[in-house]
Amino acid sequence: MKLKCVIVDDEPLAITVLQGYLKKIPSIEVIATFNDALSVYEILKEQDIDFLFLDIEMPNLTGIDFLKSFTKPPLVIITSANKNYAIEGFELNVIDFILKPLTFERLLKAINKIIEIKSSKPIHEKEEESSDHIYLKENKRMVKIYIENILYIESIKDYVKVVTKRKTVITKQQLGYFETILNPKKFIRIHRSYIIAVNQIDAFSCSTVEIGSIEIPIGRKYKEETLQKLGEIESIE
Repeated sequence: MKLKCVIVDDEPLAITVLQGYLKKIPSIEVIATFNDALSVYEILKEQDIDFLFLDIEMPNLTGIDFLKSFTKPPLVIITSANKNYAIEGFELNVIDFILKPLTFERLLKAINKIIEIKSSKPIHEKEEESSDHIYLKENKRMVKIYIENILYIESIKDYVKVVTKRKTVITKQQLGYFETILNPKKFIRIHRSYIIAVNQIDAFSCSTVEIGSIEIPIGRKYKEETLQKLGEIESIE
């Protein structure tokens, strides 16, 4: 089942960028885009929209005033270049506030919050594990990778290196793609360049994770979340 969303932003380029990111997420469908908030009311009456991406500084009606006009506002992710609106946005119970320019990784975190509210499951999870493998393109051929055999995934510019127990595959892809298809309970991103399989960890500290003979750094940006997921944030110094 896809979740339906609407994008409201007076900057055409911002809409284009956001639509491009959302096309990478199969569970999300963009129903319509608008350049001002006034135009949104009709579609909210006519269709069941799951959530909105809402800019703040727009002509005729600001995003904040739009939200204030509802007794029960729709689920909203604010996208704004002005961080000063963050506090007011959260006071109006928005689901998330993303500071422009958007990144795919930051967008995924916001989308996951919507998914959790709607279905109590993050975007990466399905009702059942639909497949135990994926196919990756390498040198004009499709290579079968069993998910349970993945040790870690490393980003190398426009390519990723998927290292398994039996082989290594290098394919042209973005690391963020694997965040959307792998179960976040089993795979976590610990660095801008690495996703690791939790059950393959042999040892870890506050700065590195060891998988076999490979030592992988924990990025500063990912440190707290990584250690929280590993359940050891208070016991490691």
